[in-house]
Amino acid sequence: MTLGWQVQPTFTVVQSVGSQEVLEEMHRFFGCGRLGLNRRHDNHREDLTRWTVMRFTDLRDIIVPFFQDNPLRTSKRDNFDKFAMIITIMDRRRHLTMPGIVEIAEIAETMNHRKPSELLRILRDHTPTISLSQ
Repeated sequence: MTLGWQVQPTFTVVQSVGSQEVLEEMHRFFGCGRLGLNRRHDNHREDLTRWTVMRFTDLRDIIVPFFQDNPLRTSKRDNFDKFAMIITIMDRRRHLTMPGIVEIAEIAETMNHRKPSELLRILRDHTPTISLSQ
């Protein structure tokens, strides 16, 4: 982490505990990732189960190719395509440069209906030689 920043892509699918068997089947099918429980402390009655894949080689070699061959048919397809772009950037080791981290941050800012965050401002403030698009 020579730049002081680290990129950690994560692929996560979440279902209610009542549908946990779907995630267990995904875990078996793909042969990677971990299952976990998100306890709910709000007005919802059911906890959530999550299947998460974080190992880069699993993302690059298993998850991304599968969903490129079998594209999502939901609103998450655009987010997945952006996720795959980030994996490609990392596979080319551009995430080890400040311009690569900025590129990843700009992509991430457009994912999952995010509200604008402070991330790009923080990167700009700490890397004044890098030009960030607005």
